[in-house]
Amino acid sequence: MKRMHSLVIGGTRGSGRALVMAWAKENHTVSVIGRRSPPEQDRQIPGTHYWSVDLTDENRLAETLAEIIALNGKLRHLAFFQRYRGEGDAWAGELQTSLAATRNVIESLVDAFDGETGGAIVIVSSIAGHFIAEEQPVSYHVAKAGLNQMVRYYAVALGPKGVRVNCVSPGTVLKDESKDFYLQNEKLLNLYREMAPLGRMVTAEEVAQVVAFLCSPVASAITGQNIVVDGGISLRGHESLCRRLTGLRHQATIGQAHET
Repeated sequence: MKRMHSLVIGGTRGSGRALVMAWAKENHTVSVIGRRSPPEQDRQIPGTHYWSVDLTDENRLAETLAEIIALNGKLRHLAFFQRYRGEGDAWAGELQTSLAATRNVIESLVDAFDGETGGAIVIVSSIAGHFIAEEQPVSYHVAKAGLNQMVRYYAVALGPKGVRVNCVSPGTVLKDESKDFYLQNEKLLNLYREMAPLGRMVTAEEVAQVVAFLCSPVASAITGQNIVVDGGISLRGHESLCRRLTGLRHQATIGQAHET
């Protein structure tokens, strides 16, 4: 049986790497484009192929995509995890890396999906596409909001070709790269546990699982949607969350009971 070909943009770290490993275990042929080289042990994963590419280099990117299709065949899945991590102009860098590169890849691969089975595209955005994360610059917020709209646009444009397009918006994610930081800062970790209805942080593997679900046949009627993966933190009202974190939630409930 022929392996499904899946392409992951930004697949050498975090949730992207987790998805590469998950798809490899399912015997996919996985093509991976990353800004940096993967850990040496990842190169030994059966069925995986890696390319180091600057996504803002349009000519090199186009050449790489053509090479990937020539080597591994028609696509079934395409997932985007990249974000700008440079030291230059954050505005230009974020828009080029997040928005322009995503558009360029999709436009280059429109005819590269298997015509018989169709395909699936998932773009990983952020809850900062809707809410404000004060630790991130304006360029990050604008890029994520743009990705959310791009998903809706391509869901309509590519639907007739049998290609579904969806979005996943994580909150703060516990990754291999950040795990030690959070585990060594128990106060901060406990704060996330208190804030999240699920009582814990979301992991990179869990984000990858949602992306894999949206690419799978069981999500065959889902397109143009944005799935939030944040453990439920964004469900809490700001005032209620403040009361919860300051220990005033019980007093507030008692006060409301007396008022009625």
